[in-house]
Amino acid sequence: MSERAAPFYCPYCGDEDIEPFGDAHGEWRCDSCLRVWKLSHLGSTGKADAAAEVPASDP
Repeated sequence: MSERAAPFYCPYCGDEDIEPFGDAHGEWRCDSCLRVWKLSHLGSTGKADAAAEVPASDP
């Protein structure tokens, strides 16, 4: 199994100067805006579940 993907930029300011932070997996720190955040995987949806969440558009 491969490593998990790392974020490429800060979700708050967009800067790419980020690094892992803290002891827990998925915690990151931005050196530009000094924010700390945590990424986590909530789960997966089945194909039927995903289609039910998207509203149908009128042509």
